This record gives sequence, C-alpha cells and structure tokens, in this order.
Amino acid sequence: MIRVFYREGLIIKSTQLKELEKIEDKSKILWVDIFNPTEEEIKWSVETFKIEFPSFQEREDIEISSRYWEEEDSITINTYFLIREEENAFNDTVSFIIKDNYIITVRYRELKTFREFVRRLLTNPSIYKTGFHVFSSILEIKIASDSDVLENVSKEISKLGKIVSSGNLDVTETVFESISYYEDLNMTIRESLIDKQRVLSSLLKSYKIPDDVREELRILIKDVNSLIDYTKFNFERLSYLQNTFLGLLNIEQNKVIKIFTVIATIFIPPTLIASIYGMNFEYIPELHWHYGYFYALILMLLSASVPIFLFKRKGWL
Repeated sequence: MIRVFYREGLIIKSTQLKELEKIEDKSKILWVDIFNPTEEEIKWSVETFKIEFPSFQEREDIEISSRYWEEEDSITINTYFLIREEENAFNDTVSFIIKDNYIITVRYRELKTFREFVRRLLTNPSIYKTGFHVFSSILEIKIASDSDVLENVSKEISKLGKIVSSGNLDVTETVFESISYYEDLNMTIRESLIDKQRVLSSLLKSYKIPDDVREELRILIKDVNSLIDYTKFNFERLSYLQNTFLGLLNIEQNKVIKIFTVIATIFIPPTLIASIYGMNFEYIPELHWHYGYFYALILMLLSASVPIFLFKRKGWL
C-alpha cells in the first residue's frame, strides 16, 4: 500500500496510489508512505521518484554505511524501530529516503508511531515544511515511545527487586528467568537507541539539514544519550539483583550444609564407640561384663550429648 501526503493550499491531503494522477503538481508532495509494498508498487516508486529501493541486506546490516548514506540529491536512512508485543520485543528496520524536500518511508509492519504522526500532520500541517521536518517529528514520537517502554521496564525491574529482597527462595527459577528476560529486553532497547544515536550523529554532520531541524535533532540526540545511560543503569540493577539472589541462595545452602555438618559431628563419637565394641576380637574388657551393653549405650549417649551442649553454647543449634 502506498499513501501520498501532499499540500493543497494550507492543508495536507492524503491519497492512495491509484488516485495519484489527480495531483497535478508533484512538487506539492510532502510524504510518500510505502507500507508492505508489492513488486508493482516497488517498481512504480523507483520509476516515479528515481530512487534506489533499500535491499533486505541493507535494511538489516548494522554497518553505518548501510544505515545512513548521502547522495547528491538524497539521504537514505535505515533505522531500528523497537516493537514490544506482549512478552516479545524486537527491532524492525524502517527506511527513510529524503529527496527534493519530500520524504519516502518504507516499512513492512503497522506501527503506532506512524498513526500518531499522521494525526499530528493532519491536525497541524503548517509546521511540516519539508521531508526533514517529517523525519524529525517521526523520530521524536518514536524516541518518546521508547522512553515509555524503558520506563515500564524499569518499573517491572523494581517489582522484581521487591521479590528478590523478600528472600522467598521458592521462586528461584522464576527469578532467574525474569532477570534473563529483562536483560534481553534491555539489550534490544539499547540496540535501537544506539542505532538512532549513530543516525542522528551522521545527520548533524550533513549540510543539507535545515537549521531549525538541526536544532531539533540536537535535542533528540541528547534525549537518546540519556536513555542509553538509563539502559546502562538497568543492566547494573539487574546485575545487582542477580548477585543479591545468588548470595541469598548461598546463605541458604550454607545453612543446610551447616545442619548436616552438625548432625554428622554429633553422631561420629557414638559411631566410633559402636564400632569399637562391635569388633570381633576375643579379648575386649567389657565383652563378658554383665552391664557392658548398658555401659556402651551410656557412653554413646554421653559422647553425643557433649557436642550438642557445646554447639548450643556457641549458638550453632
């Protein structure tokens, strides 16, 4: 599907590709939104706007040369858009081609950011003079959305911290799964933000950017930098929670080992006495003694009682 947004006096109108012939002056075009295009639509776009359609490899490559490049009459940008659906989060690439004061966007997924921008564009069209202004606004909406996602993740990590601090070790597996999930999610957010940071840095070096847009981009890159710092803070919190929970597990395991050690120590002396009197030697002093059996029992009882007394006195029991 291709939607074309163009100026008609002081307002912005939207039309489908099949109605494009109604636009007499192509210079009025502000934004061409290409969503999940067919081969026919790709061919039409290339022929009409004389652009190089981003290949799949260029869209997915992380090299800056594939994420941003300038030509004499155009700028092509491939940047990540963070998508979080229920328990899944991933980055999907959206392509922007800015040429002759209009912008072409290429995407393969329905995005909330674009719906929000269309609402803004139709509500207040006068502030969107060129494709650069369109790109800046779309990126502003997306960065704000990423900020909200990051804030929600931080709240979820805080809830996880309360579970860890409660000392409930019955949820051990759940805690480690949650920590691993939030580490992956935080990494996905960070990758998206770093990608935008690189794109914005490259854009700020371009002489083609209007001065008012350049100021907006400077503000955006500051916002991105602060969000990247926040992802680093989340990693540190998750690392702290993991170390804390491992420490609690070690303490609990040490308690169990301590109990077994104490029990073993208590029963070693009686076992030694029982072993001695269980030997098959002909001459043992108490072997034929009438009270030898009771003597051995009392001796074993005393040998077990002494360690118990000493352990209790030292607070080990």
